[in-house]
Formats: sequence, structure tokens, C-alpha cells
Amino acid sequence: MNWYLITYDLRKKRDYKSLYEALARFKAVPLLESVWLAELRGPAATVRDLLKAEMDGDDGVAVIQLLPGFDWATFKANPAGAAWLKRVSP
Repeated sequence: MNWYLITYDLRKKRDYKSLYEALARFKAVPLLESVWLAELRGPAATVRDLLKAEMDGDDGVAVIQLLPGFDWATFKANPAGAAWLKRVSP
């Protein structure tokens, strides 16, 4: 399993329901409003394509693999996301 940071821009329509359902299936944890964290099988392109299928054609998504030992810091982040970061990168 790999750790991923997932971020997106829903532009014109902003229909979050199907995207949130996909993130829930991934057991992703929110860090900020449009930034989520998840432990998934990769590669990142596959995760991107699964999420892209839940989005409109004008939306954007980025899936970034976090490697062991990554550095991080937050300010007013979602407590569940901060806890996820503490768990995977002490």
C-alpha cells in the first residue's frame, strides 16, 4: 500500500457527491477542504483515473505519492487528517 495526497478543483458545476462517495470508498481522510489523504494500492495514475471518472470534464485532480520520511506541518487542518499524518510519518 502507498500513501497519497489527493487534491482537486471542482470548477463550474461543483457536484461533490460522487467524488465524496469515491473518497469514502478509499477510506480517505480530509486534511483541508479539497485535500485528502489515503493509503491505497497505486499507481497514482490509477487513483487519478478512478477519481476523474467521478468528476466533470472541466475539473482538476492531483494525486501525489508520499514517501516514507516525508516532512509535514499543518495549521488549522482537519484533526482527522493531522492524526493520519502523525500515524504514517512520526
